[in-house]
Amino acid sequence: MHRAGFCPRVMPADVDERRLEGEAPLELVARLARMKALAMVEKAEVNELVVGADTIVWMGDEALGKPASPKQAQAMLTELSGRVHHVSTGCAMALHAADGSVADETFTCTTDVRFFDLEPAEISSYVASGECFDKAGAYAIQGLGSLLVRDIDGNYDNVVGLPVAELSRRMRAFLRTMGTDAS
Repeated sequence: MHRAGFCPRVMPADVDERRLEGEAPLELVARLARMKALAMVEKAEVNELVVGADTIVWMGDEALGKPASPKQAQAMLTELSGRVHHVSTGCAMALHAADGSVADETFTCTTDVRFFDLEPAEISSYVASGECFDKAGAYAIQGLGSLLVRDIDGNYDNVVGLPVAELSRRMRAFLRTMGTDAS
């Protein structure tokens, strides 16, 4: 966000991130992003913009979380091998206005990622690097995981974790709509 001219304060929001029964991946990330923004907007200064975000890696209707073990990472990467999966981020903006009201807006961004056909030794080597841990889908496109990716259709920054360009444009528009400085 710094490169877009914003200087954010990072404040983790304590929300229940469990997926609701029958909830589609895009609905999930939009709901969680909005919950995070609304949970934190009450702690913000008046006219201070709050952004909540949540990212999910998914294929079909299955969410691919962070692997808990090397075996689980190996299984995820094997499943992704040669296939297209999706990385979706929900972004929500909220503003506590001077009159006490709260305005919010939410959007989602999805990028399709296609992996090369991966050899078992290639997967084992990547898992052994340790980069796959604490990463949804068991890879980091901005690191060694880039060697697994054949191509993407969509926003690269979204796969890294936040669609910065789209978010910054929407933030400026939201602030203008609210009559707040959008510079």
